[in-house]
Amino acid sequence: MAKPEEPKTEAIVKTEETPVEVTKPEKVYASDTERYIDIYKAIAQNEMELYNIPASITLAQGILESGSGNGRLSVKANNHFGIKCHGWTGAKIYHDDDKKGECFRKYRDAKYSFRDHSLFLKERKRYAGLFKLKQSDYKAWAKGLKAAGYATDRKYPQKLISLIERYKLYEYDKEVLGDAYKKIKAPEKQPATYVVAKGDTLYSISRRYNITVKELQNMNGLTGTTLSIGQELQVEPSSEN
Repeated sequence: MAKPEEPKTEAIVKTEETPVEVTKPEKVYASDTERYIDIYKAIAQNEMELYNIPASITLAQGILESGSGNGRLSVKANNHFGIKCHGWTGAKIYHDDDKKGECFRKYRDAKYSFRDHSLFLKERKRYAGLFKLKQSDYKAWAKGLKAAGYATDRKYPQKLISLIERYKLYEYDKEVLGDAYKKIKAPEKQPATYVVAKGDTLYSISRRYNITVKELQNMNGLTGTTLSIGQELQVEPSSEN
């Protein structure tokens, strides 16, 4: 008796119902500051378009005030600019600053901190002078903030300027302003001068300014050593020399 044929079976290929998710590696930054700039540059530029505050200044202040996003106020309260309560009716956080346990504003998201920073400058009369400055003149803005009382640190302007130049934050101002951007040229340094007094000689003046007699003669077109009281001498090379 013939054996009955076994039913043929088709091979079943198992397939995944959903594709495997590919996880992109997180962007690697050289420093926390570069990461901070990459995250918040678009917000700073948007604030510049709306409120005419240079993006470079906003970013530099954010970096400085928040410790590149690592400070307690920025981590716990999304407060990137160290803005205190000043009649604030929203959420608050208490933090030691000039005094112990001072009241600072707390935000749901960091972007609201950037907006509040813009309004803080725009709506207070003491900062009105800033908005008369060119948006490309970040140095004037940095000095103006200190003059208006934004910070008590004497070196605050230099710190902002240093950050802007180190990380080329002025490029973000340039992107917003486009053809209207004009790079501010620093005024040429004027050479120092000295007015000859009684008893002065070329040698004594050269010693005073740490230059040689020959250099002093060359700068002033002198061939001899005779001087006159009241004569004005250039005692420092000009930038063109």
